[in-house]
Amino acid sequence: MNSEASYHLRRQVLWGLLLVGLGTAFLLDRMNIIEITDYWHYAPLLLVLAGINQTIGYPSAGEFSRGLWNVFIGLYLFAVLEGLFGLTWANSWPLFIIISGVTMAVRPIAARRFNVQRERHHGE
Repeated sequence: MNSEASYHLRRQVLWGLLLVGLGTAFLLDRMNIIEITDYWHYAPLLLVLAGINQTIGYPSAGEFSRGLWNVFIGLYLFAVLEGLFGLTWANSWPLFIIISGVTMAVRPIAARRFNVQRERHHGE
């Protein structure tokens, strides 16, 4: 199975498992077994999981950089909502400038690496 096909398969499996987990959580909430609002503050971590999924076995540099953005946004939302490291909406906006710079710096390196991998794969 080529890299792109395995990437799409893994992506579909991840989202399927997330839907099963979310549906189970809602069912347990409706049955008064758990209180789903107690766990709602962990929702931004789903973005982190999706971003990590995008960066592993990625088919392109664009997917890799979008995955980094998803990881960043998820961690940012979680940190601000939980008040980690003293971050608030008002004092943490410079992080977007920093991650934009990181993305700009990583994208050409990733593009070069992906092109080399594709050339190796197509040469076999």
